[in-house]
Amino acid sequence: MNNNFNNMRAGDVVKLRVVRLSDLGVFLDAGTGDTNDDILLHKQQQNKELQIGDEVEVWLYFDPKKRLTASMKLPKMKEGQLGYVKVLSITKDGGFVDIGAERGIFLPYSEMHGHVEPGQMIWVKLYRDKTDRQAVTMRVEDDIVKLAKPAKNIKVGELVTGTIYNILPEGFFILTRKRNIAFLHRSEVPQGRLDFGQEVNARVTYIREDGRINVSMRLQKEKALEIDATKILNFLMNRDGKMPYSDETQPEIIKMKFGLSKAAFKRALGHLMKEKKVKQENGWTILADNINKK
Repeated sequence: MNNNFNNMRAGDVVKLRVVRLSDLGVFLDAGTGDTNDDILLHKQQQNKELQIGDEVEVWLYFDPKKRLTASMKLPKMKEGQLGYVKVLSITKDGGFVDIGAERGIFLPYSEMHGHVEPGQMIWVKLYRDKTDRQAVTMRVEDDIVKLAKPAKNIKVGELVTGTIYNILPEGFFILTRKRNIAFLHRSEVPQGRLDFGQEVNARVTYIREDGRINVSMRLQKEKALEIDATKILNFLMNRDGKMPYSDETQPEIIKMKFGLSKAAFKRALGHLMKEKKVKQENGWTILADNINKK
């Protein structure tokens, strides 16, 4: 049997006519004049009942016996297009991703970026490899640059949401929901690991002349100060209103106890002392209501 009828290939979306009915489903005319070449559209791969003569749009793929087979479940991507897709599985040869079709599409290890795992959402481009098989690649940087739009009607301080499509030693490149390219420097990521495809929320810090934007995941200083001060107050309340830590405490101890830098800790303490909520005495910090109880 010829598995490349009239230039039809696995991965193609084509319109074919129903020529035979079967207990398994229906057979579609491959256009070769040989009924042995008719393509099976199984009942499980149909989304409506079909009759002889009906023309149906199908996606072609190989079944486990390498026979060209049809499905009415059509892919959401065309070759050459970009898509934001879910990783279905990882094997010894690579991975498989969901493009909306009947079967997952192969992602070779050579076309992966970073650590990829099942369930992860990633940006990919659909293409055909040297063996004429459909596959996807995570090497989408140049294509996203062509797809992106310059930032308009956006202000510094505005929050944006986007997904990471490229990672460099300096930071992360993000495509926002408005199709703007944003750069997130590693110094602007407070903590935790960011990976390819991950969705992030960030604040615009700078709008470049070329229409790209710089963003930060760090809280604005006023908000961060308020959160850090609350953290210190909660710590004090859990220690009967006093603690043996002050702005003289070593940075390593502050980091271990509060998860704050020495500078952030001092700013928060200074804020609390200015509001007369705490006082420092002999290396101790004391809640205002406990000052006379030490």
